Amino acid sequence: MSCPFAGSTAVAPTSAPLATALPGTYPEAVNNRYRSIEDPALVRRILQRPEDFTPANALDTAIDLEPAALRVLAAERFFLPPVLASAGGAAHLAVRRIVARFFSPARVAAQAEPIRARVAGICAALAADYRNGARVDLAAHLAAVIPPEVMARLTGIPVPPAADLKAWSLDSLELFWGWPDAARQRELAASAAGFHAWLRTSVAQAVARDDGNLYAALHQGGVDLDRIRSLGYFLTIAGQETTAMLISTTLAAALHGGRWDSCAQESAAAQLVARSLARASSVPTWRRVVRADIELDGVRFAAGEQLVLRLSGGALMEDGDDDSLAFGFGIHRCLGAGLARMETEVVLHTAARALPGLNPAGGEPDWMHLLSFQWPRTVFSSWPGAGVAA
Repeated sequence: MSCPFAGSTAVAPTSAPLATALPGTYPEAVNNRYRSIEDPALVRRILQRPEDFTPANALDTAIDLEPAALRVLAAERFFLPPVLASAGGAAHLAVRRIVARFFSPARVAAQAEPIRARVAGICAALAADYRNGARVDLAAHLAAVIPPEVMARLTGIPVPPAADLKAWSLDSLELFWGWPDAARQRELAASAAGFHAWLRTSVAQAVARDDGNLYAALHQGGVDLDRIRSLGYFLTIAGQETTAMLISTTLAAALHGGRWDSCAQESAAAQLVARSLARASSVPTWRRVVRADIELDGVRFAAGEQLVLRLSGGALMEDGDDDSLAFGFGIHRCLGAGLARMETEVVLHTAARALPGLNPAGGEPDWMHLLSFQWPRTVFSSWPGAGVAA
């Protein structure tokens, strides 16, 4: 089948903040600390050598936190030891094997029908609002709703109430991957401490239930409670928030690229998701730190040098829309890659079928970006002519 997007350049957002040269999108404090690596071939080589380019800084704060913010975290005994994305060696592999069982291809595939039914139900309820002339934010009504529900079903672990989850997720991402000023750091640290406190109780209860949930499986596998909380902290966030961001990005691409109705075809929806991953992934960069002085492919790196590696955008979208790095590469490739792609495809395809003729409402989306994340804050949409008397 021929690609319905062949020759088109307007089918995925190219206005994504991190789609162009990375240093131009970061503040001076970030550029002074990190060296941006844009070449896809070099990024692959770096990610293939975790012994030389370690993930030790993957979950560090992008900038140093002020003492007042650190005191807020210390009061909660906030502690996130290396466990998965920031760990290496045997410890990383042992945890990865346990977590991978919960995201197996069969388990992921089994989620497609529940997602389809849930999206269809949401769209049926939204249709009345559209007919009454309302502008509907699909980021809030679809993208934010589906991923937490899927994550809870797959892992058996609870997620916080929706409002708390959204606030804790966005605040923690900004704290760890943003560049907030001193006052904002204190606010974000208080939010992170609240999430950590909730997680302390949630992990303990899940381990005690021992009903086959992810936390109980990790505990049975010899993972201590501190490391389970550390994994839970970012799994609860990244496991759903980055997928919500990707869904928002792709919904916006379909609406603003004039491809909404064509995405009622499964193949067209899948192609647009792939294009969005190549051009504007919700996780377009990741970090590494150089273990010792090394030269790789003629490029020199110094011990202790901190790197930001491009995974989406830049040359990856200029050379045939290559999405092969969108979920990382090598032994740390995202375990939820298949899930995130499938969720986004099903949400887009089902919504386009349920709500044909949908148009973007308003101008281009307002994008937010951090060191390693980007997303449209809202995706407003409307039905043309709705709410207008005949």
